[in-house]
Amino acid sequence: MLNDKDINPTVALIDYGMGNLGSVAKALEKVGFKVIRTNQREDIQKAHAIVLPGVGAFGDAMNHLRELKIVDTLKREILDRKKPFLGICLGLQLLFEKSYEFGTHQGLGIFEGEVIHFGDKVSKVPHMGWNEIHLQKGHSILDGLQDGDFFYFVHSYYVSPKDNNIILTKTDYDDFYFTSGVAYENIVAFQFHPEKSQKKGLKLLENFKNFVLQRL
Repeated sequence: MLNDKDINPTVALIDYGMGNLGSVAKALEKVGFKVIRTNQREDIQKAHAIVLPGVGAFGDAMNHLRELKIVDTLKREILDRKKPFLGICLGLQLLFEKSYEFGTHQGLGIFEGEVIHFGDKVSKVPHMGWNEIHLQKGHSILDGLQDGDFFYFVHSYYVSPKDNNIILTKTDYDDFYFTSGVAYENIVAFQFHPEKSQKKGLKLLENFKNFVLQRL
């Protein structure tokens, strides 16, 4: 059972110099998280959950995480301790083995698969603006959300998982369906930005808070 002090779970919002954390922090606080913006191993270990956001290049992001010496900590907390984890945009892509953005770069390797440029599969890159998600399986993170709900995207690369069973949502961009969300055990991650997706995004973050509380 939770104590009163645990009603607002703590989340380590990973600050590694990639993207504006302010809007993510505000959205998490709005749904009831106590947010710790951090790149310290001790904070990550103590928090109830982890959120890895990110905007920018895959290789730069991995270099920053390595320089901060938190790659092993993240993998240990996610894989061994099964701590609830939410990846946003680049935070989804970093979960995979490799990306071909400005060369070939190794990722965290939590999931098998690659991060690939849209290339000539679509008419315009980046994919930017509001688009629908199509639900591929049930999950508590999607409670109160429906197939066809709109979320906000900004990206030029997409993830290609080897295991289709982890795919939670897909999105159609110019008749090309790409993976826009994944879920496996304690991990959920999305290509879109819930913090920029108004009521639907806040609902998803509220669901993540409940997901965290259920696992404490």
